[in-house]
Amino acid sequence: MIDDEMRDHYNLYLDEHINGVHNAFNWLYKNLSEIFSGYDADYIGSVIAKHDQSKYDDEEYFAYCEYFYGNNKDTKQTLEDFDYAWLHHQHNNPHHWQHWLLKEDDGYYKALEMPYEYVIEMICDWWSFSWKKNDLFEIFNWFDNNTEKILLHENTQKIVEDIMSKLRTKLEETNGNEE
Repeated sequence: MIDDEMRDHYNLYLDEHINGVHNAFNWLYKNLSEIFSGYDADYIGSVIAKHDQSKYDDEEYFAYCEYFYGNNKDTKQTLEDFDYAWLHHQHNNPHHWQHWLLKEDDGYYKALEMPYEYVIEMICDWWSFSWKKNDLFEIFNWFDNNTEKILLHENTQKIVEDIMSKLRTKLEETNGNEE
């Protein structure tokens, strides 16, 4: 059963995470404008503005709240509910790389190319946790530790690596300044 305290903690997390995604996008737009060249930055901004809205849907909200803030997170039911919520989230949020995986009849996965706006949103999603920690370089440790687990189309992989490289260079030039 979800109580007010659990709901308050989860809502605070959602607010902080979504604000972190917006901060990341605004920083990229201001400091790495070249990554938006040839793309409609206003459209990408409108995609970012709707980030993770499905986490407020019944299919996700209660399971996430119970899993992350409940007292029974290790029960079979809580784990199963979370798995369904996570699956719903991936299927309804194309900024997750898992959204772009096709399981073929032979059992192998094929990564499809991600549209650029979702690549930007994915990077902002990853980077949002660095903003919460006040360590804008933290994304690189996370990325380096997880890159082997992430299955991307080769073109998407090149775009991600290019943006991450530009991001690191610009952060080093600005000493991680949030401006």
